[in-house]
Amino acid sequence: MNQCPTPNAQYSISLSSPIEEKIGWARHQYQTFGEALLHHREIAGLLDSLTQAVAASREEMDQTGIVEICRRCDQEEGGSCCGSGIENRYDAWLLLINLLLGVRLPDQRARPGACFLSGENGCLLMARHIICINYLCKKVTDQIDPARIAALREKEGAEANALFILHERIKTVLNQWISDSRTPSPR
Repeated sequence: MNQCPTPNAQYSISLSSPIEEKIGWARHQYQTFGEALLHHREIAGLLDSLTQAVAASREEMDQTGIVEICRRCDQEEGGSCCGSGIENRYDAWLLLINLLLGVRLPDQRARPGACFLSGENGCLLMARHIICINYLCKKVTDQIDPARIAALREKEGAEANALFILHERIKTVLNQWISDSRTPSPR
């Protein structure tokens, strides 16, 4: 495995950094540590748990009809909750998680006025910010039965919980490797 770089080999990034810089940071960390993180038993298990939780909540969104309501609003009615600026809520760690999940992050905005992280057919990400997981507009809540929304909220809660645990664990593991300047271990 690769040796960990010394702490000054890692450039700093903040939530207020431009999205292109956050993507650059995430790509650098992925290139440096991606393989070791994917082979770290705990991280691999948490990535698996998140993948399952995302699949369950997205399936529920599709079954409730929310996916179709959002698609129609975005593509036919000219509206979208996923407008320019939403990407600023994403930190570089969340983008790194997406790379670990096999997501290809964009180099540029696909559509003017849209979130940098959305493509022609919607969100490109697997691991999304909590606002992107939770937000439902009035158009959706007026059309979907509250019991169906409650079932979705249960699945979204599992997704958010799995994401939070993974997010915090990756930060801890990666920061430890960097501070120790030692070889990553698959533990």
